[in-house]
Amino acid sequence: MAMGKLMIFLLQLSWTVHLVTAIQRKYIFPYGTLSGDLTLQEGDDETSKVLALKRPLYFYESQFNELYVATNGIISAQDLPMEKQYVDDGFPTDFPVIAPFLADIDTSQGNGAIYYRVTESPTLLNRVAQEVHRGFPGGHFTPTHAVIATWENVAAYEEVTRATGPSDRLNTFQAVVAYDENDSYALFLYPEDGLHFFGTRPKESYNVEIELPARVGFSRGEVSFIFSRMEGPYYSVTSNEQSLKNLYQVGNTGVPGVWLFHIGNRYSFENVVPASVGGALATPPPRGQEGDDSTTAEYPETFEEEPDEDYPPIADPDFLSPTIPEFLQPSHLDHDAFPGQARLQPYGGDLPLTSDPQYLIQYSTETKETCARFQQQCSQNADCTDYSSGFCCHCRSGFYGNGRHCLPDGAPHRVNGKVSGTVIVGSTPVDLNSVDLHAYIVVSDGRAYTAISEVPEPVGWALMPVAPIGELFGWLFALELPNSQAGFKITGAEFTRHAEVTFYPGNQRLSIVQTAQGLDSENHLSVDTRLHGDVPFIAPGATVQMEPYKETYQYYPSGASTSVREFTVVSAERGSETFTFQLHQNITYHDCRYGLRAGPETLQLTTERVFVMYVKDENILRYAITNKISPVGEPVQVNPCYSGTHDCDTTAQCLPGEGQQYQCQCATGYMGDGRNCYDVDECVEGIGLCGANAHCVNLPGSHRCQCQSGYDRLSGCCFQFTIAACNPLNIKLYACCATDLDECRSQPCHPQATCSNTLGSFQCQCQYDFQGDGFQCVPSNGLAPGAFVPQCDEQGQYRALQCHGSTGHCWCVDSRGQERAGTRTLPRTPPTNCDRPDHTERPKTQCEHHRDSTTSPEGNVDGAFVPQCDEQGQYRALQCHGATGHCWCVDSRGQERAGTRKPPGTSQPNCVPTVAPPTMHPLPRPDVTPPPSGTSLLYAQGQQIGALPLNGTLMDSERSSTLLALHGSIVVGIDYDCREKKVYWTDLAGRTINRARLEPGAEPETLINTGLTSPEGLAVDVVRRAMFWVDSTPDKIERANLDGSGRQTLFDTDMVNPRAIIVDSSTGTLYWTDWNREAPKIERSSVDGHSRKVLVKDGIGLPNALTFDTATRQVCWADAGTKRLECIASDGTGRRVIHSNLNYPFSMVFYANHFYFTDWRRDGVIALSRDSSQFTDEYLPDQRSHLYGVTIATTHCL
Repeated sequence: MAMGKLMIFLLQLSWTVHLVTAIQRKYIFPYGTLSGDLTLQEGDDETSKVLALKRPLYFYESQFNELYVATNGIISAQDLPMEKQYVDDGFPTDFPVIAPFLADIDTSQGNGAIYYRVTESPTLLNRVAQEVHRGFPGGHFTPTHAVIATWENVAAYEEVTRATGPSDRLNTFQAVVAYDENDSYALFLYPEDGLHFFGTRPKESYNVEIELPARVGFSRGEVSFIFSRMEGPYYSVTSNEQSLKNLYQVGNTGVPGVWLFHIGNRYSFENVVPASVGGALATPPPRGQEGDDSTTAEYPETFEEEPDEDYPPIADPDFLSPTIPEFLQPSHLDHDAFPGQARLQPYGGDLPLTSDPQYLIQYSTETKETCARFQQQCSQNADCTDYSSGFCCHCRSGFYGNGRHCLPDGAPHRVNGKVSGTVIVGSTPVDLNSVDLHAYIVVSDGRAYTAISEVPEPVGWALMPVAPIGELFGWLFALELPNSQAGFKITGAEFTRHAEVTFYPGNQRLSIVQTAQGLDSENHLSVDTRLHGDVPFIAPGATVQMEPYKETYQYYPSGASTSVREFTVVSAERGSETFTFQLHQNITYHDCRYGLRAGPETLQLTTERVFVMYVKDENILRYAITNKISPVGEPVQVNPCYSGTHDCDTTAQCLPGEGQQYQCQCATGYMGDGRNCYDVDECVEGIGLCGANAHCVNLPGSHRCQCQSGYDRLSGCCFQFTIAACNPLNIKLYACCATDLDECRSQPCHPQATCSNTLGSFQCQCQYDFQGDGFQCVPSNGLAPGAFVPQCDEQGQYRALQCHGSTGHCWCVDSRGQERAGTRTLPRTPPTNCDRPDHTERPKTQCEHHRDSTTSPEGNVDGAFVPQCDEQGQYRALQCHGATGHCWCVDSRGQERAGTRKPPGTSQPNCVPTVAPPTMHPLPRPDVTPPPSGTSLLYAQGQQIGALPLNGTLMDSERSSTLLALHGSIVVGIDYDCREKKVYWTDLAGRTINRARLEPGAEPETLINTGLTSPEGLAVDVVRRAMFWVDSTPDKIERANLDGSGRQTLFDTDMVNPRAIIVDSSTGTLYWTDWNREAPKIERSSVDGHSRKVLVKDGIGLPNALTFDTATRQVCWADAGTKRLECIASDGTGRRVIHSNLNYPFSMVFYANHFYFTDWRRDGVIALSRDSSQFTDEYLPDQRSHLYGVTIATTHCL
């Protein structure tokens, strides 16, 4: 017995010793010329010949057909730029990168070798498959190809001097990229004693002794985003030198030194997902299962079993890996699900999904749920339909939802609620006692703003990364692309969402439970939020940056899913740090089980922008996100309605046409031309008809019928419950609805369906050659669902009136079948008279549109309110209802001013004309805090404009300040008017051009707020009192007077990606850049749009920044592609390079023989002397994020 115990002890001890031993060099994948490898040419910055792949590889969500291996420890999916453009920079990179050890490596003079090959060896592929199955259990992966790259005994680059000899610090490591037709995985292998250097010194260190640590991870490279291109997603495995030293001591596969990652998927991929097997160390397998695996490994197997508590595994205590997430089990979140509810699962991984039937329904005719008995469960804006086994509610035309709850199409929506719970920050518990939550959603754009008030400071900073709190509202009201539907159409206003967030590397967990409790009396969604758990500490004053992401929502009854996201915390104390969290969530809701399900089972939510911030002075936590929802893998939609670049009012729907055409139509319950819409008071205008014993209450976009005191609602009627109201069986009677309503008169069915009225209800049935539930009918003749089929006359010509059989829209066309602008009508509305000839009328004002909409050739609509307009077509300040005698005051938009309504027979209110109140916004209006006296740089940093005083030519960071806080904005272009001391800027998020005087307390003034989609560069002509700007989506240049009047388009052709624009006021010359990747150029013209000419077109890449050197009379630009700062005379002569090693310049200004430019790599302002071509100063704001435009504000005009 004693001998047996001793043997067990020795066996366990041998396991322990084995666990801390890294993989031996002989057990990494075979490499070298004998294995068929190619050898990379020796050197400091070499790239292999293209590796053509027989089958495409998916890296992130993109498909690539070739790979390159580079000296500096990376594999790329595209030909690499020169090393100085990336080797010293951190993640993300501009191009796709798989980096087992990104550093400045040099194989010159026999310092090691680099081998690579593409293999289809079954033995090697079987080994990779086994690793993947161990690291991602339950997945299905059968690799068909693998790329193996090995860096053997390579050295770090060092400057050659007489005193230095060959380096004895050599590294060996290996990367294996394996893939099949759907998925890609990467293995990084670091053999024992294989790493001897962990960073390299930059070749140009700005005279600073520094060694940059190597980077290990993945970067997608630049992607298209909002305007131009910007950084794509990335994933960092290491964060400092200590984590690099531990690469061979631990791993995430159970084998120290072996790291596995899921790096791409054909259909949907958010970010890299690391494997997680047994934490950092391996353990023995369960007894009796040693031989279960049918594949044979080519290196020693490790074991998987919980270690004996008496012999804990040994690990380096200094290693904190952010890459070993602890995957949640379904039991964590599914315990509250219950029969009769559907479960919606968003997921971000490659977990298996199920689609088992959800319900087993038993019913009889006696217990059958019918509209006659339960119609009151439907919204007042919904119709009830009987099916063979029960009833369903369907929102009427002009409304959306799940039928039980319906909201007006296109109208903005608000969410109110409370946030409660206990959140532990570090080790400090903080209670949230029913603090207010308010959200405002612009449904037409998919923008959701969430604000939580009275959040104490410690937890306010710490909750900034927890954007999933506000992401719920983004999903509910996302911008819908074709063949998709946002969450509210599925869940309605009653559901429960469970989410669990796990932070790494600290393993803090936060539980989020959000319960929707219906619509309140104002038609606003009520959602209560409970938080419980731990969150990482974030230093006060820090900022959090979150990358865009995609998430797939699957509908099925069981199972769990996870997604992993990254966020960056930037603080003065610790600089920039990247962390991850894992989100597991599900949503349970009441589903109508009887009707046909509409829409695909899987949808993809694309979150394009995520802004988070904590406002210390107000104790308010804010999240702002922009969402679109579409079928998985759907190609990018270019119509402005889908891209969000239309100029429709926030209370209007954007109706897509062919190509780039679209129409704006005011949302249900609003009136106007679509660009300007206003609420219709259904109660005043007699549209909201309420029954007896009820009175009408107006709501934004809708109305409510409220029962009088002593009455209750039943089946849509207000009913006083007395003995007389009950029959002998004590069943309440619907006396007030005794006369059956013919619902078919309102055309509730699809245009290709017939409607049959029944007592208390109706039925819809698709016509011949169509199939569906009657509310949605699609052709059954083999045409693609939703396809438009044109109608032709007897002669084979286009009929003047065309209607879409699937959507119900109708419009007029010309003889070529092209839609005539302004003729499209919505489903179930009278079509346009296509025989009426087109004619042009002068534009009407909003008041005139309102007035004309209430009149007809026969006169006014009985009982309707007709607004009174003045001579200029504007609303008169005093408005009176001709039928009721009520009078009230209105603002310039015709909106009633609260508290001014007077009944008939009383004195009229005293109305003073006034401007419209500020637009509702989730944040307070900003005001100006001017910089100190003297000359200052003004720079745009997303949601604020900063001021940086100059002391001579040096930047005085101690006196830097925030000039304007513009929450919810993206300030891009900026310029200064030295005469009136005003700053001008473009707001990409608000699609506006604004200005403000540099005086204490001055408020911003919006100059232009229509017809803009992506305003970027801006230039002020001080002499001519004009401004010029570029709009990068429609690709045009416009000008206007400084007060916004006299707007005109100068150029809208021969441009692809215009960005920077400047004006030389002394000569009246305009210059701008176009960073079209196929043919970038810099152009010039006169300020009136004449004499257009290409100034530079050769030797440029991404000319982001542009300025004018007033001393040399030269135009200068900074290029993020060539990394050069160059100048040229206005006639195209005298071109010269000022500096040739920039990082990523975005905007630039010239002052006192110095160039000042914003840099996206440094996230700061860099100063460069024109005369010495040397960097002279650098300013890095405390709150680190990308800086955009920069200009100079002087005390007098230069």
